[in-house]
Amino acid sequence: MRLIETEFPGLVVIEPTVYRDSRGFFLESFNRKVFAELGLPVDFVQDNHAYSSGIGVIRGLHFQRPPHAQAKLVWVTRGAVSDVAVDLRKGSPTYLRSFRIELSADNFRRMFIPKGFAHGYETLTEENEFMYKVDAGYAPGSEAGIRWDDPELAIDWKAVNPVLSDKDRELPSLAQFESPFDF
Repeated sequence: MRLIETEFPGLVVIEPTVYRDSRGFFLESFNRKVFAELGLPVDFVQDNHAYSSGIGVIRGLHFQRPPHAQAKLVWVTRGAVSDVAVDLRKGSPTYLRSFRIELSADNFRRMFIPKGFAHGYETLTEENEFMYKVDAGYAPGSEAGIRWDDPELAIDWKAVNPVLSDKDRELPSLAQFESPFDF
């Protein structure tokens, strides 16, 4: 397993070791001991699986407020997405900047997103399955987000007419948002 640092403190890309043969492949999606050795001691408590049909589906930008904030390990098992994390940690050198990476079933990459980031993705293929582990369970009262198309974030989404949930259409802008996260 290879860890790729980003300029965003705590946000890392992980390339698992993939063993291939004529039958297919095998890899470890998560290994607590290896993650701790890589400097990512995390206790995941919940796995989530999302399916999106069609190109241009945007989910996000979501997070949970403290005390139910979540660190996430995210990856794609079918299709491909443009995955985005936005640093919401006041005092961070990358505060309000976004990081983007393509995650796909072909590249096997994972991204570890620490607490204090908003997260979302855009589907790039017709059939998409997105997996993620979180270190805190879903807490409806702590659920929050910011608009996917906020001009201050200037995220370069590719979809001309994105498919969005009603909930994501109604998320507040950054101007209406006070970050609950500190670096």
